[in-house]
Amino acid sequence: MLLKDKVAVITGGAGLNGLGFATARLMAEHGARVVILDLERAEPAQAAKLLGEGHLGLVANVVDKASCDAAAAEVLAAYGRIDILVNNAGITQPIRTLDIRPSDYDAVLDVSLRGTLQMSQAVLPAMIEAKSGSIVCISSVSAQRGGGILGGPHYSAAKAGVLGLARAMAREYGPLNIRVNSITPGLIGTDIIKGKLTEERKAEIAESIPLARLGAPADIAGAVVFLGSELSSYLTGVTLDVNGGMLIH
Repeated sequence: MLLKDKVAVITGGAGLNGLGFATARLMAEHGARVVILDLERAEPAQAAKLLGEGHLGLVANVVDKASCDAAAAEVLAAYGRIDILVNNAGITQPIRTLDIRPSDYDAVLDVSLRGTLQMSQAVLPAMIEAKSGSIVCISSVSAQRGGGILGGPHYSAAKAGVLGLARAMAREYGPLNIRVNSITPGLIGTDIIKGKLTEERKAEIAESIPLARLGAPADIAGAVVFLGSELSSYLTGVTLDVNGGMLIH
């Protein structure tokens, strides 16, 4: 098992058809004790129960720094350590440039970018003390190609910010054996795209992808487990494209 006895925290992980829960499930299968963080309405405790015994679901809002700090403290009280953080929480809006209101910008940037910073700040002291840790940040192919299929320009900006933040943290904390890497998913078949793309449109997009299919949550989960494990012990500051070849550069 790649993550035996590791403690992994995943933000935005309670959606059963999402990237976060797929990652939580695979990490649990590889021996990690998993903590799912999400908003109250997402019922993270119920999601954690589906993983089996020894896992935890906590209500936390990554936009609220105090909530992030409290969640990290609760994880440390329960398990005594935090080995892996997956910054997965994020939201998107299909809005064009001239239609982006300040409230839209704040909502998207706060969850994806501020949330990534604040949750990283919450777990880093424990990783610094242990002189070990892996932080995996979920960005998006839209950060690299200047827009995606569904997200607006502010979503691309937020996800590009995640890449810059992750690289800067990788430089800062590499000497302490704390690795920080990013994943840029392509179009993944989650609830985010449900009802927003016709089957015909999905087929058209699949035809443009070298691997000839949309991604599945499990595709991202496998990449996260790799980056969280010792198999990637000499990787930091990396942006790992998991998009079926949608973006080859």
